[in-house]
Amino acid sequence: MKGIFTALLTPFKEDYSINEKSLKKLVEFNLEKGVNGFYVGGSTGESMVMTAEERKEVFRIAKEAAGDSVPMIAHCGAISTDAAIDMAKTAEALGYTAVSAVAPFYYSFPYQAIRQYYTDIVSSVNIPMVIYNFPGGNGFTFTADYAAEIFEDERFIGIKHTSADLFALQQFKQKIKRPITVFNGFDEMCLGGLAMGADGAIGSTYNFMADKFLKIYKEFNNGEIENAQAIQNEANEIIAEMIKYGVFQCEKAVLTYMGIDMGPCRKPFLPLGRDGMEAMKKIAEKL
Repeated sequence: MKGIFTALLTPFKEDYSINEKSLKKLVEFNLEKGVNGFYVGGSTGESMVMTAEERKEVFRIAKEAAGDSVPMIAHCGAISTDAAIDMAKTAEALGYTAVSAVAPFYYSFPYQAIRQYYTDIVSSVNIPMVIYNFPGGNGFTFTADYAAEIFEDERFIGIKHTSADLFALQQFKQKIKRPITVFNGFDEMCLGGLAMGADGAIGSTYNFMADKFLKIYKEFNNGEIENAQAIQNEANEIIAEMIKYGVFQCEKAVLTYMGIDMGPCRKPFLPLGRDGMEAMKKIAEKL
């Protein structure tokens, strides 16, 4: 459970139903690039604007496409513990390597409630969990002290750290008294996360440029830091352009121009305008 994991996008048809053909094609495309694994049904996959049954359907399609070729993590996070458990059981039945979950949001739950949520989910299945630390998405910061406590339970094997706080990432590695996998979450900080001790990274732009991040990972591990930095700079130039128009919409547009029909993002995401489409066409042509 190390290396570069693609946080899968969910392709939709024009009526916003799941495009199974494109999803399988996207998985195959990333496997050909050589990704080390997949993170399925997370923020990138628009899971929070989908029904539970749709999320389970994405689990099924992605697993059928990937088979047992690489480790796969199913994101089951929800406000409701029961809903998260239901999805976790589906992931286990489908043969996923691990489950993951963002902390329950909206109600500003205290740490003890969040810890119980995670314990209830991992206790419902016989596969381990990767905690999803995403303070910007759920308003809860999973600190190193919390991590040191919850990772005493060996069913928790890793953490996806989607935060600009790389000191916190380093502290996870220092304060947890056993080996765990720490994934960097922000694509534009992949190299920084690796430098601070991350074992790999999970990202959304990997859907269409995983090769760049696989090179960053390889060059970093070979001690070729300047080479890794040059590739990170290339990736960040693309990411900076996407931020202007809407990252998920742009990622889908690039892939569509590359031959995988990704369709629109679900509302309330706004559609990509003409300027954004033209900019993404240029990026796709360069890639």
